[in-house]
Amino acid sequence: MSLETAKRVLRIEAEAIRDLIERLDARFVKAVEVLLACKGRVVVTGMGKSGLIGRKIAATLSSTGTPSFFLHPAEALHGDLGMLTRADALLAISYGGETEEIVALLETIKRLGVPLVTLTGNARSTLAAASDVVLDIRVKEEACSLNLAPTASTTATLAIGDALAIALLERRGFKEGDFAALHPSGRLGRKLLRAESLMHSGDALPRVNLDTKLTDVIYEMSRKGLGVTTVLDAEGRLAGIVTDGDLRRLMQQRGPEAFHVAAGECMTPSPVTLSPQELAGTALNLMERRRITSIVVVDTERRPLGVLHLHDLWTLELF
Repeated sequence: MSLETAKRVLRIEAEAIRDLIERLDARFVKAVEVLLACKGRVVVTGMGKSGLIGRKIAATLSSTGTPSFFLHPAEALHGDLGMLTRADALLAISYGGETEEIVALLETIKRLGVPLVTLTGNARSTLAAASDVVLDIRVKEEACSLNLAPTASTTATLAIGDALAIALLERRGFKEGDFAALHPSGRLGRKLLRAESLMHSGDALPRVNLDTKLTDVIYEMSRKGLGVTTVLDAEGRLAGIVTDGDLRRLMQQRGPEAFHVAAGECMTPSPVTLSPQELAGTALNLMERRRITSIVVVDTERRPLGVLHLHDLWTLELF
């Protein structure tokens, strides 16, 4: 019984979202334009369940490059309306379009000249009539067996909010680096850390010259403990790297004579490199795909800035 109920709920809510796709038109494009043109913040408002969905929409907008906050309409009527400025845009959520607390805000909204985008299931409502753009979120039925509790309608509203946020993200040219700046903590924040913040640099960066003998190469690698060393040319640019694997293969091939070999003779030339601005998630993907444990971070002139090691990325628990 419970399993069938769950399937019915999910089916109804999935159909509600599919119906939204069919109804999307130029009004959605206009809503994006209105919110994109906002010089201040997108202020989201709604009562009850609509308010809870509104809080999530505001959070998604803010995290994807559109400054936003949630304004409780009842609190707005008791002083918080001062948070709304002429530079802002209002995104109102009311399935019936007659929410008293939001309707009561219309006079101030119009006086300030704040653009109003409304998500509603009633295109003939008071709120819809006062709006600059109306997005139709009506559903055929709620997933509630009594057809009373907001379920399919809140799902549809949330989906439209996500659609607006991502459309705005793309219009703004919001990139991974921008996302990283807004998510400095948690697993997501760690995944978006840049190579420059994780690499072994300065005195911790292993480096030898092309003519450095193998004994000194081994000493440098052992001292820095990364299982690799950079090999620099006369201008200080990256010529190659020597890894533990390179040393083992050399010893197998030449035996004791290997100790007389210079770094330039046993190095791996043209190794994989990264820029200091590359994201940790990208670096980990590259290492796993190429089956390597270290990547040299270089500047635009291929001068080594640091070494990024696979173990450092694993400890971040990126995935």
